[in-house]
Amino acid sequence: MSPARSRRGIQDLKTLAGKVGPDSSPSRAFLRIAVLEMEKERRGRERASVLHRARDIETRFGEIEAEKAALLDVVSQRRAAARPPAAVPPPSAPPREGVRIRY
Repeated sequence: MSPARSRRGIQDLKTLAGKVGPDSSPSRAFLRIAVLEMEKERRGRERASVLHRARDIETRFGEIEAEKAALLDVVSQRRAAARPPAAVPPPSAPPREGVRIRY
């Protein structure tokens, strides 16, 4: 080595650190693709579960409305059967003025 040349140390080594993008390595790209596919599968199962629950809820709404209509029909039939004829007014009790207690 000549005196004009200085010794080079480890800090003088040229590296690619900081210059390599996350997608520059094929193995990293394939790993990312695999992660995305797993997330897609999980989200697909979540979506199917939500759609199944929504169908169950809609079915239950229909059952509730049908049961409600049947009960209202029964109540209206009982009211119609229990009504007195319209020509006869219901008897009225004489008005009372408080409570009277006899000893």
